[in-house]
Amino acid sequence: MAVSEEQLATWAKQGSVTQSAATYQTIKAALEDTRAPFHNRSFDVFLQGSYGNDTNIYADSDVDIAIRLSSTVYSDTSELEANELQKYNGDFSLADYQLADFKADVLAWLRYKFGTSVEPGKKAIRIPANGTRRDADVLVCAKHLQYGKTREYYNDGIIFWTSDGVKIVNYPKQHLQNCTTKHQATYNRFKANVRVIKNMRNRMIDLGRLKDDVAPSYFLEGMLWNAPSQLFTGSYQATFENYINWLDDANHMDLTCANGIHWLLREGHPVCWRKDKFDTFRVAAVQYWNQPNK
Repeated sequence: MAVSEEQLATWAKQGSVTQSAATYQTIKAALEDTRAPFHNRSFDVFLQGSYGNDTNIYADSDVDIAIRLSSTVYSDTSELEANELQKYNGDFSLADYQLADFKADVLAWLRYKFGTSVEPGKKAIRIPANGTRRDADVLVCAKHLQYGKTREYYNDGIIFWTSDGVKIVNYPKQHLQNCTTKHQATYNRFKANVRVIKNMRNRMIDLGRLKDDVAPSYFLEGMLWNAPSQLFTGSYQATFENYINWLDDANHMDLTCANGIHWLLREGHPVCWRKDKFDTFRVAAVQYWNQPNK
């Protein structure tokens, strides 16, 4: 027996918005304070993650914020043609203010503004909840350009290093825009169905039917983003069955993340979903769908 439409409709509802918006505005104002030690640098502050994309569920507690340094630019020139690379190298100059300097300044400033409980994590700076403010993660990153054959063509993204030295390049703004476009193409059904599958995953974890590291929300969002728009119907039950069945026949290695740039499934890449975990999730989801009360 499948999960009821009533349950799926409950799972489709969006989580807290007002408190999360207030948290973002408070931290954004702190980062843009003219007294900040990095105020004279060029940067932008924006939401990312589930709150930024309106796919947050009630269980989501963190507000994910990025602050991107743009006065110092990192680049991938591996695809540039020889003459273009020569021009790039001729114009290149080493910045005197690096991402590590920016992160140190941001951390010191956030501790000044929000207290010593602010701590750097593996990827982001953690600001604990306080009163009406929710937990927040501030990702300190820099502008990254991935060039094509010429410098006229590039993907504009972010770059940062984890605390253990892993370089990560990603494209959160493209992710957000592509998900918004998908939402519109599905008659505003895409994001609600992302919330459904996130809640279903959480339920499977609570029941011990899925480990909690198998299916991060980012990859679930990417999985649904690949599904053809016509599969998203007015019924949550029909939509789940449509895209799960479509995935059975899809060429999995051709799927991309919702940013449309990274592959969704690859081994050994920090921004890609491992194929074995993707397969584990699909099997577990079908088993749960057929026997939700087991």
